[in-house]
Amino acid sequence: MKTPTLYIIIPCYNEEQVLPITSGIFLKKLLQLIKDQLITPESKIVFINDGSKDSTWEIIKELCKKEYYLGICLSRNRGHQNALLAGLLETKDLCDITISIDCDGQDDINAMDDMICAYYKGADIVYGVRNNRDSDTCFKKFTAEMFYKIMTKLGVESIYNHADYRLVSSKILEELARYKEVNLFLRGMFPLIGFNSTCVYYKRETRIAGESHYPLSKMISLAVNGITSLSIQPIRYITYMGILVSLLSGLGIIWAVLCVTLQIAISGWTSMICIICFLGGAQMISLGIIGEYIGKIYLETKERPRYSIKEYTYKTENNSTKIDFIK
Repeated sequence: MKTPTLYIIIPCYNEEQVLPITSGIFLKKLLQLIKDQLITPESKIVFINDGSKDSTWEIIKELCKKEYYLGICLSRNRGHQNALLAGLLETKDLCDITISIDCDGQDDINAMDDMICAYYKGADIVYGVRNNRDSDTCFKKFTAEMFYKIMTKLGVESIYNHADYRLVSSKILEELARYKEVNLFLRGMFPLIGFNSTCVYYKRETRIAGESHYPLSKMISLAVNGITSLSIQPIRYITYMGILVSLLSGLGIIWAVLCVTLQIAISGWTSMICIICFLGGAQMISLGIIGEYIGKIYLETKERPRYSIKEYTYKTENNSTKIDFIK
């Protein structure tokens, strides 16, 4: 197998505090991989600015005056998954493999060596999987474990304790480009593509600087998006609940008829209120779940672009793999 060209894809959103630190760490790792002849000297580090409100893009442009750095600026904030997709699709014709990683420095960059070795052994996708969560709070650890368990129960194929730290070959990216959905959950989409895959395990560290951009509200939103984008199991659960309520209602009708026949006094008010409240709550939940799916259909039918690029720090000649830096 020929030595591959690697592009390290790094989405950035308001990372002015951490980017000056981690950019040097990523460059050191890239140069080490080149020195060890695991990748070609044409390999690059690509930062995708996801509509940051601070000086992140200015820092990226300054970095890109040096060799090995490239920058892509989205027209506005589109979210981590869309920014990551932009980086993958915009560079898929320029490299043989990509490794996506967050900018915060929590993921162990030394796992890249094992990922590339796994690629040499025939893997087209190599998932970076956390082997512990010692750096997380108890609440974060509990909610993360529940997240993966719920996703699995609802029929979403995903890798336990894997986020978006992964190696992907250009062959996989070509297949990914054929997936046109707007509602993205990449950690669930890559297992759908198939091909040879394996896992590399690493320890996740605490964030080097700055604050996390994934509070509980965003984690819940990501989970809902992942479930509704990749599974219809919640709709089936509504059907099962409807059947169960219908059976219980049938038994209630039989019980009521027997009470009338046997002239047993029925107080009625409390039981009636409980039944109405239960059915009303169940209906509202069911409508909410169905509405979530209808909303996803509505967004998909519009076929809006998943990202728009405002600026590059480089250009390619006639869509070739040759890169010229924009001065």
